[in-house]
Amino acid sequence: FVFNKFRYKLILMLSKSKIQTQKLAIRLAKNILRANRPAAHGEPRLQREPNRRATVLALRGDLGAGKTTFVQGFMKALGVKHRITSPTFVIFRNYPLKSHVSNVARQMFNNAYHFDLYRIHKPKELLDLGFQKILKDPHAIVLIEWPERVKKILPKNIILLNFKHGKNEKERIINITEYHEEIITYRR
Repeated sequence: FVFNKFRYKLILMLSKSKIQTQKLAIRLAKNILRANRPAAHGEPRLQREPNRRATVLALRGDLGAGKTTFVQGFMKALGVKHRITSPTFVIFRNYPLKSHVSNVARQMFNNAYHFDLYRIHKPKELLDLGFQKILKDPHAIVLIEWPERVKKILPKNIILLNFKHGKNEKERIINITEYHEEIITYRR
């Protein structure tokens, strides 16, 4: 990933397998973790404002387009050891993060949340589950499948990923169309 000062940027990725989709997720997760920790000696520093809210990734796409596969890779990069499945029936799962488990030291996140909003019909259903409190937690990473179901209550600064089926059965096209500005500004 190449990050720069632009608030909006289109990055198009092509994945030809489930493993590649998970590797792309791992790369993005590592960049987000790196952007949210102090720089080690001799390492380029990331210039960022302290995150005042959760870091939110919104994953849009048809059924079977690779959203949950992406979440599996992302959670692996965060050090989550549990088997990751889509929380379709329970709406969301919380995965506590331990800094000594993560492959990026000194992380600033305590919890990762995986939401699957396929069964949500109105934003109020999500609000009743404490969604706003989760979004206000600067130590949370929130991954949301089917975010279009609650677009009225999503924060403005999110990382938006669009998943599409490719030309063959295993191919996936992933567009990252929005970055949260704080994640992408590097300073040497």
